[in-house]
Amino acid sequence: MEIKDYLSLISQTIRNGQPKYTERMVLEALDHGVTAGDILNRSFIPTMKDMGQRYKEDEVYIAKILSAARAMKYGLRVLKPRLEAEGEDSMHKGKVILGTVVGDLHDVGKNLVGLMFESAGFEVIDLGIDVSEKKFVQAVKDHPDAAIVCISSLLTTSLGNMKSIVKALNGMEERKNFRIMVGGAPVTQEFSDEIGADAYTDNAYDAAEAAKTFVLP
Repeated sequence: MEIKDYLSLISQTIRNGQPKYTERMVLEALDHGVTAGDILNRSFIPTMKDMGQRYKEDEVYIAKILSAARAMKYGLRVLKPRLEAEGEDSMHKGKVILGTVVGDLHDVGKNLVGLMFESAGFEVIDLGIDVSEKKFVQAVKDHPDAAIVCISSLLTTSLGNMKSIVKALNGMEERKNFRIMVGGAPVTQEFSDEIGADAYTDNAYDAAEAAKTFVLP
């Protein structure tokens, strides 16, 4: 097969949500001379970008996006060592700290955002759910190279906690080194502006696209 055939097959396994098949096809492509950079830039990234756009336009359900992202993650496990060996730096756009605010146990939206960040080349530090103000602040101290802190809330009742977390982050000496992004069903642009966040998006695809603008040279 030619390079384009391997890339096409890998893309299809991701769209179909076939993680083991994606992993196997990535290995086979690498064994037949396809570079890790080509697989990343000509298969993984454009495929997930297209899936994200289709989700944004309500052409596919969230379950489809999650299965595709899971397949891509299996492929990335194989790909990352090769990318490093090739000196490929497009997987290292920056580090993102991500979490759902204290008082909220929802993680599907957060997980989707995290997967979209990873597919865009970010390293994601996922703090999980029910994350307190103190944990977000400590995460910034533990990861001084983090470019973005992304805060999620799916419950109207937890918006006050999001406000408190953003206030605490805005008061840090390190604040000039990172941007704050917020999102979730009850969050609006007006609320984001009110609490002092840097960006708001209403879907995972736009979150990843916005994050890219924060780390461009």
